[in-house]
Amino acid sequence: MQLHIILVSPARPENVGAAARAMKTMGFASLRIVDSEAHLKPEAGWVAHGSQEILQNARHFATLADALVDIDFTVATTARSRARFHYYCTPPQLLTQLEEKSHWVNHAALVFGREDSGLTNEELELADILTGVPMVADYPSLNLGQAVMVFCYQLSSLNQVAAVRPENAEAGQLNALRSRVGRLLQNVGAEDDQKLADWVQQRLGLLEQRDAAMLHTLLHDIEKKLNS
Repeated sequence: MQLHIILVSPARPENVGAAARAMKTMGFASLRIVDSEAHLKPEAGWVAHGSQEILQNARHFATLADALVDIDFTVATTARSRARFHYYCTPPQLLTQLEEKSHWVNHAALVFGREDSGLTNEELELADILTGVPMVADYPSLNLGQAVMVFCYQLSSLNQVAAVRPENAEAGQLNALRSRVGRLLQNVGAEDDQKLADWVQQRLGLLEQRDAAMLHTLLHDIEKKLNS
């Protein structure tokens, strides 16, 4: 499984450089930038110090949705009230999730939001699960570079199995499951129950491979029955 670090609209080149340096230090190489050219500024390269190739090879996208097109499993970071997003894990819990996903997911992404406002609710909805760094502070906030370092350090053990191709990996398994569940809610007339739809969609990100496969089988049987 390859883990991609995605920075959404970073404003300060120094922060992007610090993020690249943290990635290089902990063994990660794939950086994606959304709606920003901060990584192209000289200041980013100055702070990156020895990890300029990560900046040079960074891929740019207009929107977060575009950056996630080929991603099988998405984790978004947030320090804001999670409201509708109840399925949240700490960095250590995230490691457990990704260790399991590494056996059947090809591409995962860890998404960081804007320095001043984080990710929008619409962007958070693109994630399978949410995570954040527990902090004791009146105003809980980390510098972008610091946040990337915390997660890269916590997840660095994933690189020990990164070279092993996931078994039974099939691109888009979770996305396909999400689409099938959405169609089922429509077919049974429950698509307007926003609380139920949010609960179901967010819960899918926590499924392990066997559970996802069994749910696909169950949905196939339900679809067959409804169409008969």
